[in-house]
Amino acid sequence: MTRVHAFGDDALADDDAVGLVRRLRAGEVSAAELTDAAIARVEAVDPVLGAMACPAFDGARKEAVVPPEGYFGGVPSLVKDNSDVAGLPTQHGTDAFRAAPAAADGDFARMYRSIGLGILGKSQLSEFGFSAVAEHPRIGPVRNPWDPEHSAGASSSGSAALVAAGAVPIAHANDGGGSIRIPAHANGLVGLKPTRGRVPQDRMNREMPVKIVADGVVTRSVRDTAAFLRESEKHHRDLRLPPVGDITRPGPKRLRVAVVTSAAGRSATPEVRDLTLATARRLEDLGHRVTEVDAPVPDSFADDFLLYWSFLSLYLVRSGRWTFDRSWDSSRCDNLTLGLARHAQRRLHRLPLAMTRLQASGAVSRRFFASYDVVLTPTVAAPTPRIGHLDPTQDYDVVLERLLDWVCFTPLQNATGEPSLSLPLATSGEGLPQGMCFSAVRGAEATLLELGYELEEAVGWARIQDGPDA
Repeated sequence: MTRVHAFGDDALADDDAVGLVRRLRAGEVSAAELTDAAIARVEAVDPVLGAMACPAFDGARKEAVVPPEGYFGGVPSLVKDNSDVAGLPTQHGTDAFRAAPAAADGDFARMYRSIGLGILGKSQLSEFGFSAVAEHPRIGPVRNPWDPEHSAGASSSGSAALVAAGAVPIAHANDGGGSIRIPAHANGLVGLKPTRGRVPQDRMNREMPVKIVADGVVTRSVRDTAAFLRESEKHHRDLRLPPVGDITRPGPKRLRVAVVTSAAGRSATPEVRDLTLATARRLEDLGHRVTEVDAPVPDSFADDFLLYWSFLSLYLVRSGRWTFDRSWDSSRCDNLTLGLARHAQRRLHRLPLAMTRLQASGAVSRRFFASYDVVLTPTVAAPTPRIGHLDPTQDYDVVLERLLDWVCFTPLQNATGEPSLSLPLATSGEGLPQGMCFSAVRGAEATLLELGYELEEAVGWARIQDGPDA
């Protein structure tokens, strides 16, 4: 297995974002030097990874001359290509239309700039984020830097691949069914899906009838994720949620941890179950109380979530000409997008009840969290697949069944709005990262981050730069 990364003896070194901030403030490095190094690293790895959707290198260099004043001022980053950035097209990973450059930053990019992060361009995703891998029929897949024969996950795969490969220390991701946590799993990263409403979003996500999408970042350290939430909260504060604040270390409280290895009628593979139970034993060694339980998921959940997910596809397929651009041609969508639209079309009469149950899932979950502080699951049910396993040009029924088998743990928190954190605590038999996911009640990001710090110190995780390079 040959790894692809760009870590080296340049301005970025192997620092995370918080480390770069400290060096910037000490005058050891400039924003221009970091930007040049990041661009060089992207150019070195992206021909293999296929993770960039739209570079904006000239603009990034100009902005780095006088970087923003926010905490991260001068740290280079990326925005996922389903969020508007002024002057760049928002293509959503599809060939179904040709996007014009956005007239202005969306709400997320506006906040991202305000906390000081520089935007080198936009990262690739699966078509409209519907698949758990990004394998574009025309431009090819986003490949995993740990082994380019495997997927980088999705839909935030482009961001995750470039953070894992060392091109940037932090990048935008968003999550409508696991798309922060799944690429974090695949690429050996920290991926937190925040509580619904915690981080500002572009209008399309805010206006969903069931607001399943959350925006955040993928990083290589817990402290980078914690710093991002702290700074985001200074820009955008949802008064319905307790503040996260400045979380910088493990918490003293010993937690009641529920362990789940089956959900929605599907189970983790024996290998992944064993890795999850090994993580549970580590938690017990640290003094936490651990109990293996059944998932707090209604029998109807998987079908309800699939129907709502499919309805989003149907809406886009039918409204693309008005939602995106007059050049819209739905026949250029991939088989998964079109198959999901057909799935919804045949079952529209069931949609109102499905949405009602999804909206009620939060109450079910809150009752569960009266007995537990945290739930541990594997992030996904099986190790990361090879390129082609979830190719969206295959027959829809084949791809869908494979997706449902792999992604059965993450969607619940999208329906409930609860926070969920994937940490790269295990390694598969093939030598690839295997994520472990920790979820908590709405507003409890601080609990997850404190636990993340504790596990990062006690267990740690593999570093891509410590293996054989391409």
